[in-house]
Amino acid sequence: MIYLDNSATTALAPEVRAAMLEVWDNVGNPSSLHAAGLAAKKRLEGAHASLLSSAGLKSTEWQTVFCGSGSEANNLAILGSAHTGRHLDSRRILITDSEHASVENTAQVLTSRGFEIVRITTKGGALDLEAIEREAKKGVCLASFMLVNNETGAIYDLERASEIIKKSCPSALIHCDAVQGFMRIPLPKAVNIDFFSVSAHKIHGPAGVGALLLRRELIKKRYLCPVIIGGGQEEGLRSGTENLAGAVGFAKAAEIMKPQMDTNYAHLLDLSSYAIEKVTAAGAKVNLPEKRAPHILSITLPRIKSQTMLNLLSAGGVCVSSGSACSSNAKNRHVSSALVAFGLSESDADCTVRMSLCKDNTRKDIDDFAKLLESGINRLVKIKK
Repeated sequence: MIYLDNSATTALAPEVRAAMLEVWDNVGNPSSLHAAGLAAKKRLEGAHASLLSSAGLKSTEWQTVFCGSGSEANNLAILGSAHTGRHLDSRRILITDSEHASVENTAQVLTSRGFEIVRITTKGGALDLEAIEREAKKGVCLASFMLVNNETGAIYDLERASEIIKKSCPSALIHCDAVQGFMRIPLPKAVNIDFFSVSAHKIHGPAGVGALLLRRELIKKRYLCPVIIGGGQEEGLRSGTENLAGAVGFAKAAEIMKPQMDTNYAHLLDLSSYAIEKVTAAGAKVNLPEKRAPHILSITLPRIKSQTMLNLLSAGGVCVSSGSACSSNAKNRHVSSALVAFGLSESDADCTVRMSLCKDNTRKDIDDFAKLLESGINRLVKIKK
């Protein structure tokens, strides 16, 4: 099998598996006060500190809240800050028109609760900074922008966007969904950003664990309230017995990826550039954003539905996707709003697949994929004629 769907999930690193097995071999709840519980608590505290260190954030200023996924971290940041009411000089929230469903659908929920949602355009894969400036002058309580688009690979200018918003609305909170960018590209400078959402299974960690990295000041001022209520774990912001093995595995994955970032970036950039040549020669079009992450390529096929090509590629042992794994599995599938926001027509968006790479992929993987893609295009186009 040639696995080219690493934005959906990645293979678990052997070192991560070993770290998790060590936790599973030692019983203990971090909330218990006996020796086993205290040992578990120490491991959990170590995971908190390690993840922040890998992210380049000071533990004196930042706090980690472990969650069940990146989606939950997004929900906690958006719902949790919107519902406190403590910092709300406005009830206007900015997001992009190409956010992950965990942000877009959460924003829709807030619309029904009296908030105004303003969607900033991202045509060509770039944030409309002039629109952000106009909207910020009208008042904003929260902005949530993704760092890397999960379907196009576009990198959004979070540093400039957050600077613009804070200038007009100093009390506004800025959230960054960094799930697709974490440990792939550097996080934006955190000068004006208040939260980062990250996920373990995108960086060779375990599925079922994410984290919200947030400023300690927000907890102190009670600018965030929990969305899961219970025993008050994770600084009272995420109740429920912690997934200790998941937290340790996440921290280990980030620890491994951090020193490899520059090497991996260069490898993935070379590999994706090679893939662009091969895919174009095979008869497909690559949708290139203004500034792109090296591991994601959006590929539009010539009048061939993405699902048809996915079936053909899968039968040949190649795994790609038609976009977000979450939306691809939805009962009522629809044309990707992210691709339409990028500038594709609905028909082209419905004929687009996503290839996403990891450090373990090779040029041979690309060669085999491109060969099967070209064969599929030639075969399916003939059938349509």
